[in-house]
Amino acid sequence: MTDLFEPEGPDETGRGAGPVWRRLAWFAGLALMSLAVVAVFAYALRALLFVG
Repeated sequence: MTDLFEPEGPDETGRGAGPVWRRLAWFAGLALMSLAVVAVFAYALRALLFVG
């Protein structure tokens, strides 16, 4: 049976992971988008209570 996830070693090209501000921007963007998705679903579920 083949593994679905195969381990990958570190990057040996000598390049870094990128600037810190770019990684923090990605983190902030993902956090805000997940907050927005949870809020939309919460308000949608709350609205379903008042439909019936």
